[in-house]
Amino acid sequence: MERTTCCVVGGGPAGMVLGLLLARAGVAVTVLEKHGDFLRDFRGDTVHPSTLALLEELGLAERFAELPQRRVTTVRLPLGRDRSLVTVGDIGALRSTYNYIAMVPQWDLLNLLADEARREPSFSVRMSTEATSFLVERGRVTGVRYRTSDGGTGELRATLTVACDGRDSLARSRPELGLRRFDCPMDAWWFRLPRREGDPQGLVGGVGDRFLTAMIDRGDYWQCATLIPKGSDARRRAAGLDRFMADFTAAVPWLGDRTHAVRSWDEVKLLDVRLDRLHRWHRPGLLCIGDAAHAMSPVFGIGINLAVEDAVAAARYLVEPLRAGAVGLRDVRAVQRRRWPTAALTQALQRTAHARVIEPLLAGRSPFGNPRRAQRMTELITTSRWLNRVPAYFLAYGAVRERPPTASVR
Repeated sequence: MERTTCCVVGGGPAGMVLGLLLARAGVAVTVLEKHGDFLRDFRGDTVHPSTLALLEELGLAERFAELPQRRVTTVRLPLGRDRSLVTVGDIGALRSTYNYIAMVPQWDLLNLLADEARREPSFSVRMSTEATSFLVERGRVTGVRYRTSDGGTGELRATLTVACDGRDSLARSRPELGLRRFDCPMDAWWFRLPRREGDPQGLVGGVGDRFLTAMIDRGDYWQCATLIPKGSDARRRAAGLDRFMADFTAAVPWLGDRTHAVRSWDEVKLLDVRLDRLHRWHRPGLLCIGDAAHAMSPVFGIGINLAVEDAVAAARYLVEPLRAGAVGLRDVRAVQRRRWPTAALTQALQRTAHARVIEPLLAGRSPFGNPRRAQRMTELITTSRWLNRVPAYFLAYGAVRERPPTASVR
């Protein structure tokens, strides 16, 4: 019979951070990752100041700095009277060591975390191993059944199982956790376009007729996200790639000379945008964190960093119970009590952005109700030094900053 103290399902940012923190504190932890590696494109690649500060506390700042990356310090949107780009968030103006967002391929970050965790004798990660169901005894989750890529099966028993396997988490099938869904007006198309010297820098938006796009500066290319009305993917693809690129050029004219770089629809990936959260993130022997507990909209681009903060809080609350070999319902409840307000607040802000900005623009209406109100809001944000820093700070650190367990700090 295989056994560990903590079984972490999912080797994404939350799972790898939690595994590293627990292992450094001497807890036996096994991470199950269904893929054979971390190489998956168009995942969230934004590492915000809150996560950068955590990496420094863990003694990983220098190794992280060696990874290929691009630093983003501003958020710019076409909100001027002539659709000119206006800075609505200046992270570079924040008085902190990390006043930028690092754009790093997620697989590089995960490999760094995994390599560091493997230094701990109590840590193991099993790639190509998918959790298929939970082991339940007398109402308590006692581990998982798993399947490997070569067809092998087995059972792994654990004092605590933590679901970090995203919005399609195995745990979400449990009705007692109570999944609550919120209306979402859009899906997103992801693709790449070449970047040239003289292009704007940072995170740049574009608005056209019933068209909204955002471009992330990745150095030699733009990582582009175009928002489309929910459920319209098939219809819009049927209209043809040329039609899409013509709409894109109308919204972002300065990129129009390189849209030919997208040669087929195969290069345009669909993200089914969801916004939801579990009513209960736990049951005896089980805890859900990150997207498994609360799937976030791509608005603000902070889903990864919220998941990492969940992992840090979970480690801080659970290290001692796991060391003692007895994790009660009270312990996992404490994690939800700590992190639920931040998740709920962030989702409330995202829902407001959906209703007041994104849905009107995709429907051909003015955001914030009418053009005058939209212009007043823009002028208020861009002329007020204090208001300009509010979105910057929220992007950088979220609502609450979490500290890792003392035993995990190097």
